[in-house]
Amino acid sequence: MPMLTIHDQLLPYVAKLPGRPASAVTLVVIHCTELPDLATAREYGEKVLYEDGTGNSGHYYIDRDGAVYRYVPGTRVAHQVRGYNPSSIGIELVNRGRYPNWFDSQQQRMTEPYTAAQVVSLRALLAQLRTDYPNLHEIAGHEDLDIARVTASDDPSKEVPRKLDPGPLFPWAEVLAGSGLKRIGTGQ
Repeated sequence: MPMLTIHDQLLPYVAKLPGRPASAVTLVVIHCTELPDLATAREYGEKVLYEDGTGNSGHYYIDRDGAVYRYVPGTRVAHQVRGYNPSSIGIELVNRGRYPNWFDSQQQRMTEPYTAAQVVSLRALLAQLRTDYPNLHEIAGHEDLDIARVTASDDPSKEVPRKLDPGPLFPWAEVLAGSGLKRIGTGQ
């Protein structure tokens, strides 16, 4: 594994997120930003959406060039996947996904591949997290855990997945190889 450099760029509200012991982390959730670039993802992460002064964000972000950024420490609970936040760490890979037509029934194909640099960095980050969080043994895609459907934006008679990330182009076999993590959820 290559040397992993993590750039800390903590979100302004990180101290307002609930704390947790490292032993509480059992799951990593893989996301894609479904946004055009890291700067837009950062803007979205900084938006306050809840009464407690926090918003939605992953813990780590991996840009297309493989650079890794920490927005939320793993010992804080981030709002990144419904129902699994207290026990999980979210990793976001910069990828357009379905942007900007997330819920258009005719725009549900994800066509941007993940870069080799992203995959190398993700594998290195997962290895580091396995060392830092002794009970971490499971992994899932956002789409595996959040299977809700929403009304299509272009046709109210249709429904589309609320979440479709990391999507069909995510290289699960390569990421899982040698990771010591078991994939869980509906997309297995």
